[in-house]
Amino acid sequence: MSRSLISQFLSLAIILCFSTVVWAEEWPHWRGLRANGTWQGPELKTEFSESDMPKQWEHECGGGYAGVTVADQQVYLHDHLKEGEQGSEFSGEEVERLQCFDLKTGKRQWVHQYPVAYDKLDYGNGPRAAPTIVDGYLYLCGALGDLKCLRTENGEEVWSIHLQEDLAGRLPTWGYAASPVIKGDLLIIQPGADQAEAETIAAQSGAIVALNRHSGKVVWSSLSDEAGYCTPVIHPHAGIDLLVFWTPSHIRGLNAATGEPLWEYPYEITYKVSIATPIVHQNIVLVCGYWDGSKAIELGESATDAELLWEDRWNLRGLMSQPLYKGDYVYLLDKQYGITCFELKTGEKLWDDKNETTPRGRNPQATLVWLNDSNRAMILNAEGEFLTAQLTPEGIHEESRVPLIGKTWAHPAYAEDNIIVRSDTQIICYQLPLK
Repeated sequence: MSRSLISQFLSLAIILCFSTVVWAEEWPHWRGLRANGTWQGPELKTEFSESDMPKQWEHECGGGYAGVTVADQQVYLHDHLKEGEQGSEFSGEEVERLQCFDLKTGKRQWVHQYPVAYDKLDYGNGPRAAPTIVDGYLYLCGALGDLKCLRTENGEEVWSIHLQEDLAGRLPTWGYAASPVIKGDLLIIQPGADQAEAETIAAQSGAIVALNRHSGKVVWSSLSDEAGYCTPVIHPHAGIDLLVFWTPSHIRGLNAATGEPLWEYPYEITYKVSIATPIVHQNIVLVCGYWDGSKAIELGESATDAELLWEDRWNLRGLMSQPLYKGDYVYLLDKQYGITCFELKTGEKLWDDKNETTPRGRNPQATLVWLNDSNRAMILNAEGEFLTAQLTPEGIHEESRVPLIGKTWAHPAYAEDNIIVRSDTQIICYQLPLK
């Protein structure tokens, strides 16, 4: 082979390798690009150590459970500074803050902050909801109900409303936690307002509301349930966009375009903890509760047809971690048994990992994300350890794990060849262990 051909071959190999990294998906909102815990990225080593995941940059930060998001090589972090802490531009006042960092360098690009008063908010360390980025705009929801649209280029506020003050919302015990959901020109959020009470203060509101995402004006409002903690999901079904909305009292299906209620199934949740994002797969809606177990709702041919398929109160109990699904099977972090595999259509449990992936405790947590179209899951557990593991109906096979950060419940973000993790005190960007 001539030197010229060798040179061209090497150049092409370098370009292809570089392209694999550059064109990996970013993480623009809760649970990734498809909002279902999947990520198309570079291939990773199966065996790796800390030296294979060099730290790219880090910053101190304030508290919060809000997941990190990434779009257009910008990293977004929603955090909280208590009164008197450093970093506040409000003369030491308590604030929630949205920070923007450059993905490559970690340099802070801008900050937008606003005063809050958490008072006696339980688990009041900071915001819970991951910011949502669409078309150069960022949408955030604070723990007390501050809902804002910012320009991603500079953090300038486009509009702002308050779920309690403007939409008669009822603050959940542990604060607002659902991320804004964008569908076309609609922003869907859940104030948890009673429609009748909202009318008495001349507010158009309800359990769930759609706003024009450009102006913040109400387009439709629906129902009177209290707000849950989980982000709604939208799924095409029977010729419409079905909005699945899990509240502390019901599993509900609505027309996402109009807010029209289509079906409901009563499900009274102990302590009102409807937390884990529902999944919709194979015409089945699955919710996994902490105290009261899992329920599967089968959708019919009509948009209004839905009925209980199965339920399990004792063996399939989730908490904060959204289940993963692939084919006929679901992988759930069960509060008692750890990572658990079961059949979606029957609820039949196949195995559990006996709490090996993340420690058992009062509030077990781990985030699970599929890597590409494989059976490999990337997992960040509550101890701040990053793992890769094969998840199949036959069992779980852990490949490697390394510590990245301290204790955390927050969802990491994946972008290009990076993982970005946060705790109550740090945000850190690491390079993933590339093959």
